[in-house]
Amino acid sequence: MLLHIPEVFTPEQVQTLRQTLQAGPWLDGAVTAGPLAAEAKRNLQFSTEAAEYPSLAQAAATALERHPLFLSAALPQSILPFMFNRYTDGGTYGDHIDNAIQLNKYSGQRVRTDISVTVFLSDPDSYEGGDLIIEDTYGSHEVKLPAGDAIIYPSSSLHRVEPVTAGERIAAFSWVESLVPDAWQRSMLFNLDMTLIKLRNQLGNSEEIVALTGHYHNLLRQWSR
Repeated sequence: MLLHIPEVFTPEQVQTLRQTLQAGPWLDGAVTAGPLAAEAKRNLQFSTEAAEYPSLAQAAATALERHPLFLSAALPQSILPFMFNRYTDGGTYGDHIDNAIQLNKYSGQRVRTDISVTVFLSDPDSYEGGDLIIEDTYGSHEVKLPAGDAIIYPSSSLHRVEPVTAGERIAAFSWVESLVPDAWQRSMLFNLDMTLIKLRNQLGNSEEIVALTGHYHNLLRQWSR
């Protein structure tokens, strides 16, 4: 499931993040890629050893975890520390699929990457190119969102970032291990949850809605790992 999550960050939060990130230090992004992906990766990443990094990563995680749409869609069990990348002067990242297992540098926990997250931090009018292209069974999807908005999509998807030909594109990114590993089951649970919310707003907590809510939780209980 590919889903647009609006307003993860407020404009004020975006401005604060960008001001801190602007000074760097920025490193060659290829050093954090696998051997195959490194050949396709031409961008910069904010150093995870910088003194400012832990607070930036935590701010991004906190904002995402507070968003009800994200919680419903992702059903997160674990979120890897956010990182930050920068594309400029033709920077690009060719076709690749994210690593299936990644290490949380703080906890030492190995995390299965079910869902990829990108939070855009640059206004789309401030740079040219830089679209995130995600391929799935329904075709190719071009994503270029307002600053502060996020896109989530299956980490198994083939995807790329088109060259940035003018300006700069800055984004936060991370991966999520979901309580429900199966993407189709997560999608069904999300659609059921959204429908229940609409019905509850229209009809209140009727006997039928309480029963459907019970079915939702029983499915979640059965499918979660």
